[in-house]
Amino acid sequence: MRVFSALDISASGLYAERTRMNVIANNLANANSTRTPEGGPFKRQLVVLRGTEVKDPGDLSGLGVSVKGVIDDISPFPLVYDPGHPDANADGYVAMPNVNVVEEMVDMITALRAYEANVTAIDVNKNMVRSSLDIIRE
Repeated sequence: MRVFSALDISASGLYAERTRMNVIANNLANANSTRTPEGGPFKRQLVVLRGTEVKDPGDLSGLGVSVKGVIDDISPFPLVYDPGHPDANADGYVAMPNVNVVEEMVDMITALRAYEANVTAIDVNKNMVRSSLDIIRE
């Protein structure tokens, strides 16, 4: 039924954006972590999303977006001169996480807006179904 397909698509978007927000929050929480269990500074993480290709316009089942995975950002670590830091190298530089707080906040806002858009789509769908049921009852 097409009504439920629209709900499934929006629900998949909600899940994907919630995952993005969780990863961004983790990045922000570790923006100053210079030591990890794996060794070295924290590596910024990115969520890879994948949309479903429409093969048959009549079949809307399985459409939406999915989380393909969470990957590490390969950008270099910025070096900060702090010879008193316990993680400083021989020259006094500390490798800091490759997390840019401003960039993370922009990503968080876009994820939040996309999440809100999916909630709005679900609400519109719900109101359309309610209106249809009201017409049937009359």
